[in-house]
This record gives sequence, structure tokens and C-alpha cells, in this order.
Amino acid sequence: MPVFTYKAFRENGDTATGVIDADSPREARSKLRNQNLHVTNLETVVQGGGAEAQKKRTRWLPKFASRKRQVEIALVTRQLATLLSAGTPLNEALKAVVEQSESTAVQALMRDVRERIGQGASFADALNNHPAYFGDLYVNMVRSGEASGSLDQILSNLADYMHAQNRLAGKIVAALTYPAVMVVVGLGVVTFLLGFVVPRILDVLEKQKIAMPLPTVILVSMTNFLRGYWPVLLVLLAASWIGFKLFTSTEKGRYAWDGFVLRMPILGELFRKQAISRFASTLATLLESGLPVMEALQITERIMGNVVLAEVIAKVRSRVMEGSDISAPLKQSKLFPPVVSYMVAIGEESGELESLLRKVSDSYDEEIELTTQKVTSLIEPLMIVCMAVVVGFVVMAVLLPILDLSNI
Repeated sequence: MPVFTYKAFRENGDTATGVIDADSPREARSKLRNQNLHVTNLETVVQGGGAEAQKKRTRWLPKFASRKRQVEIALVTRQLATLLSAGTPLNEALKAVVEQSESTAVQALMRDVRERIGQGASFADALNNHPAYFGDLYVNMVRSGEASGSLDQILSNLADYMHAQNRLAGKIVAALTYPAVMVVVGLGVVTFLLGFVVPRILDVLEKQKIAMPLPTVILVSMTNFLRGYWPVLLVLLAASWIGFKLFTSTEKGRYAWDGFVLRMPILGELFRKQAISRFASTLATLLESGLPVMEALQITERIMGNVVLAEVIAKVRSRVMEGSDISAPLKQSKLFPPVVSYMVAIGEESGELESLLRKVSDSYDEEIELTTQKVTSLIEPLMIVCMAVVVGFVVMAVLLPILDLSNI
């Protein structure tokens, strides 16, 4: 049954928005009229384009929007786990989530999932129709939970995993936010000085027909260049961004960029530790949920987010198929620190691989927090020094001719 979003007016003139399921737009409008709502806009949601179309749209989804979706799904997963553990039937639990959610998109999503289950689909199959919200890891863990009869525990594990990943992403964003703000503010200040303040001062000095010192000559040249060619600079900036996106959309380009990210000065260490933590926590979560090692490695490979590391996981999976253990190819890759391969080896020998992977993930989460503080403490003074040098140069270039003028 299709799901619709609507905008309407109540009898008292207030606006109302929400979602409703019906066989047709006409039936949806009829249902809303019975609720004393005057519909102004009605749109079909959720079903547009199927799973493949949703995957294509997700590739172009902004990072902040994707992160918001993950936070919403983590909350829904926790609610479902709580309701199911209390003995609530799945259909009723989904209904409760729909009624409780404040997000129109989540309401429409869960209505569609509930409708598909009512038509005979399994929970995992219903979720699999929405890859923009539920990835391979989520769907396969739910399928494992349905097969083992422990869906509530699986969902609880999923919620823990998603909340942990969201916290980890939050730490990375927090480490990069301050430098990004400093760069934007610094560029804004310099642009304002060079575009509006400095030209007026220099015009006055040029009318005095005095010899300009070298710093002032350089500043005048920079100002004239920016004022005369700023449209060209904007075009070059846009072209560079498009070229970068096209380059990273190719297999070789993406591999080169992801390799550079891991080797990047200062930030490379942070990204590498985040990837290792994600590998350990994801593999541990999948194995704890009862998935076979090969399937767990395949899913982990897909969600690594870095093709260089994903290639390492693919080689690990290939070696495991040949009868090898997991730790040996990890150690040979040289991208994973020796301590990780040693911990994995101990876990394989003792039969407690999931527990050891959890310890690796927890350890690297702590290291990420320390690295984040170190990165911030390194970048802050560096940005301040850069800003001081730029502003100091501008001030010196303006003051030198003024001082020369006062001595005449």
C-alpha cells in the first residue's frame, strides 16, 4: 500500500503535516477529510525508484544528511529492541514507532516496512527495500536475528553499534570543525580587507605620489588581481572541485585519494584509527550476531568507507577461503598495526575473537579521543600563526607608506 505525506489545514485554520497510507491518492484525501483536514498538498513517498534508485541517490547525499539519517535509525532501532524485549509483537512495535516518531520521513519509512510485513515479507526483506536507511550490515543482522529467534537482542546490539559509530563520527567532526571555522573566518577577513578596506587606503596613498615600499607594492598587486579576476578565480575553484569529484569517481582516482587520506599529515593518523576501530567493532558485532566469518568479512569490507582498507579486507577474506587465519594477512598488509593482528591471533586461538575485537575497538576509541585532542592542539596554534602572518603583512604594507608620508 503506498504511503503519502500531506499538508493540510484544520478547521480552526492551523496547519497540519504528516503521513498516511492508502491504496490511492483519492483514498488518502478521503481519509484526511474524515479527520476534518483540508488537504493542500499530497505526495507519494518511500516507493520512488526502488532499492537501486535509492542507492544511487544515497551516493549524492550530503554527509550531514546521511549522519542525521543514521542517528534517527539508531533511535528507532533502540525503541524496537526495547518493545520487542518487553514482549510486544513486531507489527505493534512498528506501529508504536510510527506514532512516536517526530520525523515525517521515518514515519513514512516504518509505515512502508510495516505494510510489507503485513503482505507476507520478512522484516529483513522489508528493510532491504530501503538501502538509503538500512545497509547490508543492518539487513543481514536482522535476518540472522529472525532465523535464531533473538531479534530483540540483535536489534539491541545494532543500536549499540550505531550509537558507538555516531559518537565516533562526532569526535572526528568535532576535531575538524574548529579548523574549518577558522579557515572560513580567516578567508572572510582577508577578503574583506583586500576587497574593501585596503583599496581605499591605497587610493589615498597613490594620490600623494610617494614611492611605495616592496610590501605595499605586493599588496597592491594582490588587491588588483583579486578585484580584476575574482570571477575567473571562482570558475577555477568550481572547475577544480568538479575535476576532483570526477577523479575520485574513478577506481584509480578513489584508490589514490583514499591512500592519501591515510597518509595525510596530522589528520591521517586520526582517520586510520577511526577505520581500524570501525573494522574491529563491525566484525565483532556481526560475529556476535551469529553470522559466518566469510559473510561477516564481506559485509565489513563494504562498509569500511576507504577502498585501500577495503582491499585489505578482501585479501583477508580470500586468504581465509584458502584456509588461512585472519591475523596473518592483516599483519602482512602493514596498514593495520601489529597489536591488532596479535590481538586477533590470540582471539582466534582462544575462541574468543569477538571479545578481543571488542577490546581492540574500545582501545582505539580511547586513542581516537586522545588523538583528537592532540590534533586540535596542533591545528589551533598553527591556524592562529597563519592568520597573524597574513594580517600582520597587510597591516605592515599599509602602515609603511603612511609612516614614510608622515616623515616628509
